Amino acid sequence: MPLLTLDGVSLAFGMHPLLDNASLNIESGERVCLLGRNGEGKSTLLKIVADEVTPDGGVVRLEEGAVLSVLPQNLPAEDTRTAYEVVAGAFPETGALLAEFHTLSQAADETSLERMMKVQERLEALDGWRLDQKVGAILAQYGVDPDQRLNTLSGGWQRRVLLARALVAEPDILLLDEPTNHLDVPAIAWLEEALGQFRGAILFVSHDRAFIRKIATRIVELDRGKLVSFAASYDRYLELKEKALEEEERQNALFDKRLKQEEAWIRQGIKARRTRNMGRVRALKAMREEHRQRRERGGTASFAIEDAARSGKLVVEALEAGFSYPDGRNIIRDMNLAVLRGDKIGLVGENGTGKTTLVRLLLGDLKPTEGVIRLGTNLEVAYFDQLRGELDLTRNALDNLAEGREFIEINGQSKHVLGYLQEFLFTPERARSPVRVFSGGERARLLLAKLFSKPANILVLDEPTNDLDVETLELLEARLVEFSGTVIVISHDREFLDNVVTDTIFLDGSGRVREYVGGYSDWRRQGGRFPAETAASKPAKAEKSVKKAEPSVAVQAEKPRPKASKLSYKLKLELEQLPGQIEQLETEVAGLQEKISAPDFYNGVPGEVAATLDALSQKEIELEQVIERWMELEEQAGQ
Repeated sequence: MPLLTLDGVSLAFGMHPLLDNASLNIESGERVCLLGRNGEGKSTLLKIVADEVTPDGGVVRLEEGAVLSVLPQNLPAEDTRTAYEVVAGAFPETGALLAEFHTLSQAADETSLERMMKVQERLEALDGWRLDQKVGAILAQYGVDPDQRLNTLSGGWQRRVLLARALVAEPDILLLDEPTNHLDVPAIAWLEEALGQFRGAILFVSHDRAFIRKIATRIVELDRGKLVSFAASYDRYLELKEKALEEEERQNALFDKRLKQEEAWIRQGIKARRTRNMGRVRALKAMREEHRQRRERGGTASFAIEDAARSGKLVVEALEAGFSYPDGRNIIRDMNLAVLRGDKIGLVGENGTGKTTLVRLLLGDLKPTEGVIRLGTNLEVAYFDQLRGELDLTRNALDNLAEGREFIEINGQSKHVLGYLQEFLFTPERARSPVRVFSGGERARLLLAKLFSKPANILVLDEPTNDLDVETLELLEARLVEFSGTVIVISHDREFLDNVVTDTIFLDGSGRVREYVGGYSDWRRQGGRFPAETAASKPAKAEKSVKKAEPSVAVQAEKPRPKASKLSYKLKLELEQLPGQIEQLETEVAGLQEKISAPDFYNGVPGEVAATLDALSQKEIELEQVIERWMELEEQAGQ
């Protein structure tokens, strides 16, 4: 018997059906990713499964005795509870009593002692002390201080606490809605590892393609009210989906051709109508009804970026620049950097390392407290705010974009505002709806529409991928690559960075700014690591970034090279042996990566999983060191 069953579930808001006789089965241990366009009803479906929304029809059945937990999409705004209180809240009555007991145990008055005895009696009746041990154990496992208040934690640590709350009840199925939103890459990596060790079933919504590849064992797509299952990896799903759409278009074309022929037949002259076949007439009526009922696949977003006049060749140059706050906190130091027209720059770093500060310095919004930052000429900047702060939630999409205009100019062409919004998948009716009722994806699309309607030669995008569906993401990637101006992106979406940026700038939290050629994966291949990953290894020597000379060549921060010297026999022998060592290490790294990418890897014994991950990390560090040594000896030999 399936762990979770949806049988013929239907739900409509007004005339728009979100679910149309949708069915789905999930077995124990499966990790199912629910995909679909923005507005298709994915979050609503999760709420139906969690019994937060009642469908209009159909059955939702959880296996008898099964436990379901939810990791909420949005982080709490101002939650002053301690981490212990939040996790213990998974057991409503027991959790409240445990929290009260902890508070009372710190008091010394007689009234508190009397109340504490009553609480203790009730806890013993509820087996509360066993639950207390479970709460403490999972907080220790996740490295969370039980007395830390939730509103003092970063988004990543809040997500740890909320996941601990979801898992402490030992659920059979876990629901996740966009779990990677607003998390930095180390937090996403931690979440992937934690979910990989979870033995229950997972049903999750995500548009983070790297996360989906890592977690999902099956893809289920919500498309025009129906649930379609693909028992395949994410990449295989993309292939199968493309073939399915091609076949659907072919069948629709054949159907429409036949319908056209039948419509021509029914309109023949009087004589033909007297002798017409009534069965054929009835079949034509059925075809008309089938065509009327056909739910066409929604249009694909199609937008262009309004180019401004070209900026100067040099966009911004930093020379030994730094920025510190009056309290002495050093955010940026010793930065040497040149951004040239056409560069696509990705900023990578943990939350709080100064990425937004760096952008403000590069745009001239902040003045450096040391060194020099020189701006180029003719700069026109468009800024995408991850908090959607430029949208007025009380106004509709039309008013947010038009600002009193009926037509807007896009690359020399005049477009009606409603027509322009339709390119971003807003129907005229939806364009007149207040923004406060929009989903996160709709708000993101509206902000993109507003952003791209203004002439710009520099685009600054702060977490643009949050809430966007995959199709819109891929279109955005294509437009950014085609854009002739300069792009600066702050993102934790690893695949987005790989597909868009030409240079990656890494902020390690110490104030150092280092530049690498290529996207996120290229940064990793060049030895890029987050501080937490390298803490256990020997610290690298301090590095200092250097100015790059040409737009097509980004210079990675380099260690000081030793002075040229002739190679001794011993060093020549070492140089000859290094390529073989590099090849061997690359083979070992590839083998470990292939093992880790297997769908059932994280279902293995936790100790073996951790050992394999540690082995990969060590081999990558060893490979990096051997390559560095080879480059060093090659340089000496050539001088």
